[in-house]
Amino acid sequence: MAKAIYPGTFDPITNGHLDILTRAAQLFEEVHVVVAVNVRKHTLFSLAERQALIRQCTSRLKNVHVSSFEGLTVDCLHRFGAEVVIRGLRAVSDFEYEFQMALMNKKLDATCETVYLMPSEQYTYLNSSVIREIAALGGSVSEFVPAAVDAKLREKLGPTRAGVRGKAKKTKVGTRKT
Repeated sequence: MAKAIYPGTFDPITNGHLDILTRAAQLFEEVHVVVAVNVRKHTLFSLAERQALIRQCTSRLKNVHVSSFEGLTVDCLHRFGAEVVIRGLRAVSDFEYEFQMALMNKKLDATCETVYLMPSEQYTYLNSSVIREIAALGGSVSEFVPAAVDAKLREKLGPTRAGVRGKAKKTKVGTRKT
């Protein structure tokens, strides 16, 4: 059985990520969730926080390991002695980008294989950016993320932001003089 890596930013990890990861753990001997270190991205959670959340959410999956990487995915693949890169495809719009990345990885290293897993239907519209935005605007994300992530979002954004819908502010409408 092959070893795999599941690279991503995971800011934060969602139920969709966990759905992909749980199924990958059934297919591969080992799965290394590798949290990307990308200084060009401004993340809500630090690298250590993202890793801790993933560890907490995957503790029941004994063949899943959490680490980080900076650099090329093919280098990360070799670092962990893996043969396969796991990627999730939510919609057709994801395919073009993922296809280009897989072809480039294959060009950089002919041994690199990419396996795509589609999330279960209820997670096809989920992504971390949307989760962060909903939480920041006061919407509840509890059905989209594990409880530990929901709690950390509330802690990070404050109780008036994460999970508590904002109220419309009344504005005074002025009268126009003629």
